[in-house]
Amino acid sequence: MAKINKIMAREILDSRGTPTVETKITLDNGQEARAAVPSGVSTGVHEDIELRDNDPARFLGKGVLTAVNNVNQVIAPALLGQEINRQADLDQLMINLDETENKAKLGVNAILSVSLAACRAGSLSEHLSLYEYIKKVYSLSFGDWVIPTPMFLVVEGGKHSDSGLEVQEFMIIPQSHEHFADKLRIGVEIFNALRMILEKRGLRSAVGDEGGFAPRLKNVRGALDLMASVANYTKYKLGEEIFFALDVAASVFYQEKKGQYRFEGKNYSSAKMSHLYLEWLKKYPLLILEDPLAEDDWSSWSNFTQQALAIRPEFIVVGDDVFSTNLSRLQRGITEKTANGTIIKPNQAGTLTETIECIKEAKKNNFKIVVSQRAGEPNDDFLADLAVAAKADYIKTGAPNRGERVAKYNRLLEIEQELG
Repeated sequence: MAKINKIMAREILDSRGTPTVETKITLDNGQEARAAVPSGVSTGVHEDIELRDNDPARFLGKGVLTAVNNVNQVIAPALLGQEINRQADLDQLMINLDETENKAKLGVNAILSVSLAACRAGSLSEHLSLYEYIKKVYSLSFGDWVIPTPMFLVVEGGKHSDSGLEVQEFMIIPQSHEHFADKLRIGVEIFNALRMILEKRGLRSAVGDEGGFAPRLKNVRGALDLMASVANYTKYKLGEEIFFALDVAASVFYQEKKGQYRFEGKNYSSAKMSHLYLEWLKKYPLLILEDPLAEDDWSSWSNFTQQALAIRPEFIVVGDDVFSTNLSRLQRGITEKTANGTIIKPNQAGTLTETIECIKEAKKNNFKIVVSQRAGEPNDDFLADLAVAAKADYIKTGAPNRGERVAKYNRLLEIEQELG
């Protein structure tokens, strides 16, 4: 089996022009593989720690030379000579080197870049596609291959744009077609239809961090009505062929000291926010609602999920910040019936192995799985292969717009073609 001969990290830029870490691993057979890590903006407090230099003289303090040095000077010497196909062992070695619960010593950006690069190098050494290798190395037995359904971002708010909307992401889900290529085509057609609608209404069609439009709209209902108007410009039927999804990212506008949510100029209790969401659910073809409540508002989550499923049993309440791709938090959520779906973000967990552990736990308990991007993405398509290997139900990788987002969609097209 091939062994690690060299590990070298460097500082590169993500899609927001913010530094991130890219690591290249060279094997003793001469094969090389690279991986770069994303970075979030609306990050949860329970995520593992991304290491920044905090040097105001470089990149406004956001440089990652410390994390790069941790790869080159600390992680590399410990992993040299290790067999590349021992992915879980490699990840555990790095966890042991860090010695903290949240990767605060070496940085999740340092550790994850090595973890993903190692997996990619392992797939090359065994002459397997990356998704096949992930399934093999972790003994995943989720049945036949399935390409996840894309959740296309069309309107951005929250911290991802200056639209003035508190809700962070407004998405379209093409649910009725079997093949990913058809779903991608539908997403692109709807995205372009929405562009025409914005132009006709004299609204701007500039895009936010993840490629979605960022028009100045009065409120969330205005954005939902805008999305609903695509039915008049395309042949697709709302509630039959296309559905809506929202990432509320409620922790961003939750006022912890007051125990209330500041939303659209008013103060809301958890119960009132839940009631508002239920009104949206009754009026619009909502299929998925992500992070409707704050990350530690546990009891309110459970109450809302119960109420929503009573109205629409197929509805999916998805936890992101509340779970943070953390196994113990996910297990609590399963026990307390906090939600019935979870976001999977490798850079919340810290290593590929910890990410897979969360996926397995979610699968075992019939939670829907949404593999997700971050606001700052490199031109790296690892996420697409992970989603296929995990047999994820959905994938969130932004709008069908901007190269770093489209790279994942194009990789899924390629995988679908490989699978026939």
